[in-house]
Amino acid sequence: MLDLHEVRTTRGQGAQRYSLEIERLQLAAGEQFALVGPSGCGKSTLLDLLALVAAPEHAARFQFCGQDVRGLWRANQQDRLADLRSRHLGYVLQTGGLLGFTSVRGNISLPRALLGLPEDGSVERLAEQLGIAEQLGKKPAQLSVGQRQRVSCARALAHGPRLLLADEPTAALDPLNAERVMQLLLAQASAQGATRLIATHDEQLAERCGLPMLRLALVRDSDGGVTARLEHG
Repeated sequence: MLDLHEVRTTRGQGAQRYSLEIERLQLAAGEQFALVGPSGCGKSTLLDLLALVAAPEHAARFQFCGQDVRGLWRANQQDRLADLRSRHLGYVLQTGGLLGFTSVRGNISLPRALLGLPEDGSVERLAEQLGIAEQLGKKPAQLSVGQRQRVSCARALAHGPRLLLADEPTAALDPLNAERVMQLLLAQASAQGATRLIATHDEQLAERCGLPMLRLALVRDSDGGVTARLEHG
């Protein structure tokens, strides 16, 4: 479903340089992993690459849902990339990223509306399963931090994506709510058959949730910059 080989991206120069190198990353349909590593190691950078919002500097292979993403970036086919993102990707941002001017219902239903999908009760079902059914008519500002994060999870899943990415989805929550939100997110994504990649600094939480680890390891290079490499296990 997702197949990357010799993918690299770099920003900055000299002592300010940061490079991310992915020798090989393959995710099959329905698999789930935690992406772990120290703060600043590039977990968000990797998720942005996989979410097709950042172009790699180099890629020997970058395939997603049978599409040659490397070729789409090279040909600057932004419409095709946007279509892949909207149809097949769900992304839970660390900050939630909710729209303050519309209701919880409006936020959750947004990806379905953008795709022209009919109202089939999925928004209500997700809200019920994530414990926010009573909040559908409220604005995000009226919710607790944990409730807002569950709304973000519901929005990412509303259109039935094939790949769910989540960037520190529980970072702002206390330990009890963090585990609850993580378990709810994983359970609903699993029920939809989505592949899950969850970036987290909390390795113990990932272990309790049964997530195998993909680790970003940082190395200081001779020019003073750093390189992050993806490791399994």
